[in-house]
Amino acid sequence: MLEFTCLIPLFTGIIAMFLPVKFGRGILVVTALLHLQITIMAWLGKITPGLPQYFSASPEGLLVLLVASFIFLFISIYAVSYMSVTEITSEPIYIGCTLFFLSSMSMVALADHLIVLWIAIEATTLMSAPLIFLHRSKSALEATWKYVMICSVGIALALLGCFFIVLSMDIGNVQVPITFSGLGAVATQLDPMWLKAGFIFLVIGYGTKMGLAPMHTWLPDAHSEAPSPASALLSGALLNCAFLGVYRSHRLLYQAGLGDFSSNILIGLGLLSMLMAAIFIFNQTGYKRMLAYSSIENMGIIAFGVGIGGLATYGAMLHLIHHSLIKSSLFLSAGNVLLGYGSKLISKTGNMAKVFPKTFTAFFAGFAGISGFPPFGIFVSELLIIMGAFQQGRTIEVSIFILALILIFAGASRLVMKMSFGKWDEEILVDENWTRVLPSYALLLTSVILCVWLPDSLYQTILSAIATIGGSVNG
Repeated sequence: MLEFTCLIPLFTGIIAMFLPVKFGRGILVVTALLHLQITIMAWLGKITPGLPQYFSASPEGLLVLLVASFIFLFISIYAVSYMSVTEITSEPIYIGCTLFFLSSMSMVALADHLIVLWIAIEATTLMSAPLIFLHRSKSALEATWKYVMICSVGIALALLGCFFIVLSMDIGNVQVPITFSGLGAVATQLDPMWLKAGFIFLVIGYGTKMGLAPMHTWLPDAHSEAPSPASALLSGALLNCAFLGVYRSHRLLYQAGLGDFSSNILIGLGLLSMLMAAIFIFNQTGYKRMLAYSSIENMGIIAFGVGIGGLATYGAMLHLIHHSLIKSSLFLSAGNVLLGYGSKLISKTGNMAKVFPKTFTAFFAGFAGISGFPPFGIFVSELLIIMGAFQQGRTIEVSIFILALILIFAGASRLVMKMSFGKWDEEILVDENWTRVLPSYALLLTSVILCVWLPDSLYQTILSAIATIGGSVNG
């Protein structure tokens, strides 16, 4: 039963909170391995949902689930070593909430019912909030409250959007289960006015959690204050789960013949997110906040690609995969930098290439990858999105897209160069450790491999996911 991907982390998380730390660390890694095994079995079609009226193994859901499960394994391995050298006294809470977080994200990936999806996305907020507050500082408390309040307002708006979708059913006199698959089959019979209203509220609500501007304001603080393994999960997995809500809402409008309406909204929000990141990334003083604004940019890229459609949609799905891999690696490297230099400020780091060579290699390679340089997969995904936009005749939009990419690279590269080669003559607090470096290398290597060789099963899953909104590799 595919629901075990939700249930197993839930129960092991409860157990881990009441066991000694050394057992909790083992439970974390073992659960990650077991979760990945079940996910792969679902990917191969060997297990199916036991409650089809609420859950489904949709192509886009399985894709997000596989990405989340894969990066969770390496983040867990890193976290075991990271927690052993930090001053966090509430490690059982971290382990338990991390597993609860995995459970709720799995529920999001599998949810087909509108309200079940809404409940699952709200659960991700509640389960991840304690992770942000783990250091118990004043800034962590502020970031946690901002995260909870802003995302809760967003999720409330999403619930109103669900009500409008149901209202479009009543006015259209449609009697089907309130599931995305059920509604998609009768989408043309739904009332278009209330369907559009529902989409607007859903994209604002779930877009808040996804980090789309102007609803993104929680994200830089939350990513900056959370422990680095939690930041990697927030950026590499949580944002994808929120994207699922936006994607499925857009697909419903496409099936109802209102695809142009939702596409233009996604293109506008995507470009706004990229421009917002380009403006604010120049003046960042902390490297984790810099990475957070990069996440806002990349969520904008994905929204833009899905809105453009055609070949760009395929590029957007590739971008989702590679952003998760590379950004997770970058946040893990940032954790090593924090341990070594004892500060999140860029001004208090420097000469990483000499004094922190293993971490520097991973961090600099990750920066090259997230900036769109080959041989990393974001080079291919951004190229496909640009080609797709030109094919659709979106010359002005793609020009803004390219300009934003250039500005963000210019702003971030100045900061990364300071960290990598700037002056530094103080001692490192915590030496590098291979158990805290290899997970970053593994994630980056996976991106390189998927850039040059995409397994056919993964390729077909992406094609199946984008076919429902008119996407294809042929434009």
